[in-house]
Amino acid sequence: MRVVLDTNAVVSGLLWEGPASVLLNAARAGHLELFTSAALLAELSEVLPRGKFARKVQAAGLTVEQLVRRYGLLAQLVLPADISPHIPEDPDDDHVLACALAAHAEFIVSGDSHLLSLKYFQNIQIVSAAEAMRRVEARK
Repeated sequence: MRVVLDTNAVVSGLLWEGPASVLLNAARAGHLELFTSAALLAELSEVLPRGKFARKVQAAGLTVEQLVRRYGLLAQLVLPADISPHIPEDPDDDHVLACALAAHAEFIVSGDSHLLSLKYFQNIQIVSAAEAMRRVEARK
């Protein structure tokens, strides 16, 4: 199963227990393949240092750089596809779509309403972390 996690799903999985962390653990166990891009890793590096995550990052016992590096080692890096803008309200979401297209992803996992409202992008389904977790667990 080939999957791209939106940055909000990665942050959730790295810092909290729940469906997104189950997905990261499934990737570590080889039950799914995660894909990312340089733009998505850069966004993760920009988001994790935000004050609202400071306590959770500290509780993880790792620096922001270590968290990003660990995720970068877990996910396979792809060169994003060249796509026209699809989400003018949040152009960063286009990076997720471009990564998923290049990775030939089965689905995108996001908590972002702009992405979730699309439901599909070029035959790639866009689902919540809870829905993705159900799918992964059903295939084990």
